[in-house]
Amino acid sequence: MRFASLGSGSAGNSLLVKVHHTVLMLDCGFSVKETASRLARLNVEPSALTGIVITHEHDDHAGGAFKFAAKYKIPVWLTYGTLKMVGRYMPNQHDIQFNVIDSHSAFTIHDIQVQPYPVPHDAREPIQCVFSDGNHSLGVLTDVGRSTPYIEEQLSGCKALVLECNHDASMLQAGPYSWALKQRVGGDLGHLENSASAKILSKLDNSQLQHIVAAHLSVKNNTPTLAKTALARVLGCDADWVGIADQAVGFDWRVIS
Repeated sequence: MRFASLGSGSAGNSLLVKVHHTVLMLDCGFSVKETASRLARLNVEPSALTGIVITHEHDDHAGGAFKFAAKYKIPVWLTYGTLKMVGRYMPNQHDIQFNVIDSHSAFTIHDIQVQPYPVPHDAREPIQCVFSDGNHSLGVLTDVGRSTPYIEEQLSGCKALVLECNHDASMLQAGPYSWALKQRVGGDLGHLENSASAKILSKLDNSQLQHIVAAHLSVKNNTPTLAKTALARVLGCDADWVGIADQAVGFDWRVIS
């Protein structure tokens, strides 16, 4: 199993998971042209994608997904609530194959099993996912305001984690956002701050963990150093071992063995 990021942050998000010839894209918040360009950097042709899984309807996760899916004839998996909210992104003419999923029920796309799970976020029916090939598992958690026991159960024991570290609480409060936006970002339906992400990590079984990547960092309200330090403190590792999903370049392929 391998995974890589096309980019992560408020300007657009997309993650790839690959097992054998199955390549899944989790979210697509970039334009069709930009998505193709970022895929090329990872040596992936759009035609190689097996499917797209959408976590929720916000622009930075779903904005480019449906035009991309329509152009390259890629099936899409998403919850009913998300499907009801993404009409504004649809091309005028399309024959996209939609697969409506239950937020608690696992499903399989060729070589990859996907276990969705619901998360607290200000969207209609948001999910995050754990991907598995039967031997290896990748847990993804972004766009979530707070943890739940169910979230921690899903992520425990994964061999790789992509974990939101959106903001530093002090930087958010002192930063340029309006009061209302600060309340939204820092609220129970917003985004995880560094210490909250570290607390989640501390509750997991990390005995098999091979990779951890901090994701969805705010440009104005966080720094890679703060995010890395918070997660490394929990794991007892060097901060440089913690990866960063960058907005501009994402991160290159990582292999789970």
